[in-house]
Amino acid sequence: MSEPIYTQPMLKEGSLNGKVILITGGGTGLGKSMGKYFSELGADLIIASRKLDVLEKTAEELTSLTKRTILPVQCDVSKYEQVEELLSTSLKKFRKVDGLVNNAAGNFISPTERLSNRAFDIIVNIVLKGTYNCTLAFGKHWIKNKQKASVLNIVTTYATTGSAFVVPSAISKAGVLVMTRSLAVEWAKYGIRFNAIAPGAFPTKGAWDRLFPKDLQKKLDLTKKIPVGRVGDHQELANLAAYLISDYSAFVNGEVITLDGGEWIKGAGQFNMLEQITESNWDEIEAMVRQAK
Repeated sequence: MSEPIYTQPMLKEGSLNGKVILITGGGTGLGKSMGKYFSELGADLIIASRKLDVLEKTAEELTSLTKRTILPVQCDVSKYEQVEELLSTSLKKFRKVDGLVNNAAGNFISPTERLSNRAFDIIVNIVLKGTYNCTLAFGKHWIKNKQKASVLNIVTTYATTGSAFVVPSAISKAGVLVMTRSLAVEWAKYGIRFNAIAPGAFPTKGAWDRLFPKDLQKKLDLTKKIPVGRVGDHQELANLAAYLISDYSAFVNGEVITLDGGEWIKGAGQFNMLEQITESNWDEIEAMVRQAK
């Protein structure tokens, strides 16, 4: 049986030839998946995070697969001086950077009253401050040098709706979402586009193991919340990310695309829980309505 088409690459070979793309949080998870596909399409990469050993392992793995140049750079994106050094290191290696994917993230799933102010600081510093640090440093460089560029921010579905038990993350992602839309207008005149992806459930072993105990993972069947009946495949997100970072999406600017199989819409609809009603229940309801008339 052949693999579903959504697990396969979407763009034609060479779609990112000549591009240099920075991915924060690029050593693991969705960042790694996006990086792999970008490099398969011909891009050279800078991958950044705080864990150099993880980055170096990923760089070696991807280079062996795609034969593209992958530059691992240790960087705490919450510290602006380190982001400036990241920019300098990237330019020394490649002389330019064409795209920025703000993917670095952190999260605590917890009742908010259990969190310390330090826990808030950790998440806000990585997600919101880290994103605007990278955007500001690289944006100033692009504007000064009159270089066109594309920025892709990874947000969440609850950046729009909010969500209980992930308040520091929701606050931070909401800020990133507003920044995406704001700078899409302000910096378009410089040839810099901004877009975002709001992923739903795209499980990664490391992240999900850290967030949920194994017995709880078994109880929380995410597919029951998702109308299409499955979680996302990393290639699906990589396909969309590659399109948005590429020149094929030159007229797409200020968009936030939800990629979640309909999960957040299902949660928002007041009567969506009626899908649990059986055919016989509907017959009873219909009979009651007719009788009332």
